[in-house]
Amino acid sequence: MSSLNQQLLLLPYPSSLTPNKHLPPPSAATEPRSPSAWIDQLRSQAQSASSFHQAISTYANMLTAGVPPDNFAFPAVLKATAGIQDLNLGKQIHAHVFKFGQALPSSVAAVPNSLVNMYGKCGDIHAARRVFDEISNRDDVSWNSMIAAACRFQDWELSLHLFRLMLLENVVPTSFTLVSVAHACSNLLNGLLLGKQVHAFMLRNGDWRTFTNNALVTMYAKLGRIHEAKALFDVFDDKDLVSWNTIISSLSQNDRFEEALLYLHAMLQRGIWPDGVTLASALPACSHLEMLSWGKEIHSFVLKNNDLIENSFVGTALVDMYCNCKQAEKGRLVFEGIVRRTVAVWNAMISGYARNEFDYEAIQLFVEMVFELGLSPNSVTLSSVLPACVRCEEFLDKEGIHGCVVKWGFEKDKYVQNALMDMYSRIGRIEISRSIFGSMKMRDIVSWNTMITGYVVCGHHGDALNLLHDMQRGQEEHRINTFDDYEENESVPLKPNSVTLMTVLPGCAALAALGKGKEIHAYAIKQKLSRDVAVGSALVDMYAKCGCLNLSRIVFEQMSVRNAITWNVLIMAYGMHGKGEEALEFFRRMIAEGDNNGEIRPNEVTYIAIFASLSHSGMVDEGLNLFHTMKAKHGIQPTSDHYACLVDLLGRSGRIEEAYKLIMTMPFNMNKVDAWSSLLGGCKIHQNLEIGEIAAKQLFVLEPNVASHYVLLSNIYSSAGIWDQAMDVRKKMKEMGVRKEPGCSWIEHGDEVHKFVAGDISHPQSKELHEYLETLSQRMKKEGYVPDTSCVLHNVNEEEKETMLCGHSERLAIAFGLLNTSHGTTIRVAKNLRVCNDCHAATKFISKIVDREIILRDVRRFHHFRNGTCSCGDYW
Repeated sequence: MSSLNQQLLLLPYPSSLTPNKHLPPPSAATEPRSPSAWIDQLRSQAQSASSFHQAISTYANMLTAGVPPDNFAFPAVLKATAGIQDLNLGKQIHAHVFKFGQALPSSVAAVPNSLVNMYGKCGDIHAARRVFDEISNRDDVSWNSMIAAACRFQDWELSLHLFRLMLLENVVPTSFTLVSVAHACSNLLNGLLLGKQVHAFMLRNGDWRTFTNNALVTMYAKLGRIHEAKALFDVFDDKDLVSWNTIISSLSQNDRFEEALLYLHAMLQRGIWPDGVTLASALPACSHLEMLSWGKEIHSFVLKNNDLIENSFVGTALVDMYCNCKQAEKGRLVFEGIVRRTVAVWNAMISGYARNEFDYEAIQLFVEMVFELGLSPNSVTLSSVLPACVRCEEFLDKEGIHGCVVKWGFEKDKYVQNALMDMYSRIGRIEISRSIFGSMKMRDIVSWNTMITGYVVCGHHGDALNLLHDMQRGQEEHRINTFDDYEENESVPLKPNSVTLMTVLPGCAALAALGKGKEIHAYAIKQKLSRDVAVGSALVDMYAKCGCLNLSRIVFEQMSVRNAITWNVLIMAYGMHGKGEEALEFFRRMIAEGDNNGEIRPNEVTYIAIFASLSHSGMVDEGLNLFHTMKAKHGIQPTSDHYACLVDLLGRSGRIEEAYKLIMTMPFNMNKVDAWSSLLGGCKIHQNLEIGEIAAKQLFVLEPNVASHYVLLSNIYSSAGIWDQAMDVRKKMKEMGVRKEPGCSWIEHGDEVHKFVAGDISHPQSKELHEYLETLSQRMKKEGYVPDTSCVLHNVNEEEKETMLCGHSERLAIAFGLLNTSHGTTIRVAKNLRVCNDCHAATKFISKIVDREIILRDVRRFHHFRNGTCSCGDYW
């Protein structure tokens, strides 16, 4: 046996060189060949990824034949090893490098360069760095390999540090160096400046290669400078398929969907054939724009090309496109046609079902994927199925899915935590959402938005506004103004985005926190977020609900883009302020503009808004006319909500029997709960005991646990002086464990929103407020005010009733505003329930006595009190 073979026996035999089903065992009787022939064959096989295993087999046979590998053989076999990413094999070949003397300091750099590349691609950055540091004669390939390895491990700072060292050693960067550095710059918040310097270096050195330009286009796009990316793409000539894929995917990822499709069109016009990457980048644009026709054309193209049919990325994008275009059934057909279904394909179908609220189907598919086929879910799977679990009535063990999350080890995954927070808030367990939020080590903007939304969903609007302040605090103890500017680096707090604003603005509206709402509006203008149609619509709603209808109208008129939601919000706003005529005019204007541009049409919500608006103004005939023509004119079939609105319209105007007859004409399978509730409210206003009892009886069956039904019937009995029956209803309510929602009112003062409940003595100024209200009461009586004690639904004496009336939450909030603001300041109060008759009458007197405008928003509408009158004309 030769000395070479004796040396080889001392080494552990490489696992990839041992006999297995992939590689033939080394032949003992290998045909004699010259060393150069072995090396030529090895290098030839290492050129193609399809023959990497053959190259490794040739290397093994060469060793068996006693041919020592040299500085040409090692780079070839190390390239093949890096290609199949076999770290153990790479380590053993590294040992061979030492054994055969190719690791000496005087050796050429090709072998250590190949080792750096191999370790980088096989996942051992530390080994790559050790080899790199030991290279005494580093060339540009050495630096390129190490910088590329650092990029592969997403250690962007190390990549740039190595680049600086390279320049200090006077090694001239090559195109490959600059491509890696551009990639590193694209992933750093402050990478734009260096990225531009890299671009300038390329221009100065005449580096106008296609692949370097592609890298720069990607860099600019990832840094949000899509204009520069487009400009660069448009000026260079030698565009290849990768160039087109780069610009299309860059535009799509930056939400420039229309432009992405325009570039796809330009690409096709130039005769460049799209591949799977092209289509997987273009389909999300069709998806977000809901351009189903374009998506179908791409699908047709895919079906004519076998390679594309089997591409899982294209299949995933097609499923997502159909589902986003509300064609979940067609998405499922595509899903069923995909032979090799990756987890990404399953995720696309599950999330598609969930987005379309096919919740049962989403859960069913999840069960099939995980429990029947044994596929392992990832964070995308779980964050997609969790919303379906919340909504699906058939899925009862909603908290049980959290146990599965823990079992699979995703309880610390940020995306899953966000979905869990959303789930718990939507089932009313906001304390668990808060606990998860508090346990998160790293929160992104979605985490904050989800928690803020959770508070809003659960009615904790004050907590939502407080959390908006905390959003900017980060790990620091001191508060930072949420809307201050700051430098873009990782240590600073997050900026609220459009989703944050449209989430928190309803909180400002609910609490009548006009000051905070204006602050948010200023921030939106400064950050150019007010152009977003969702933010604009939320601002229109916020100003209207804070009692500033004129500001609401100004924001509406300034919006360059409006959708149906924007119109619906404004129509509802005018209705809440008792301006039915104006609401009707906006409804007609919406129809006229829709006829002109063909984009906006009234929808179901529009009709709900206009019916509610007409109801608050007593415009019964107009409402009936719209109801009877809505299907013929706009193809909208009346729903249970529309019937309920019309019942409210009739009942509020005193046409109780007509409202009752309308309910009786509703389709048999239609939900009548809201209609009966509206009728009961009308009976309360007009003291119709007979029909009120009928409505209440229906509601006690349909919704036995809703307190307002019992309270309204009890109020009807109390107002009629039938105290025994009123007490019986209250007793039944107590026996069933149904509790009335306490009356609450809010008023903003300074940076705080103050909350009051009926009979409140917890506020620091409680004593002062009650004394002030008592003084006001005496002055009001001199002006002719007579307390309406029928609003006190307790069988106590008249004096006690008057005392109880003074403690109603809205009066406490009004008193607080009067005591703590200067003369002439408008008082704005929001209440969670309908204002009672006595408080309504009392506030008219107060507005006259103190010469203030008082704007009170109850659960139904706005009341503008000024000089002893109310804007509602006592019709509410």
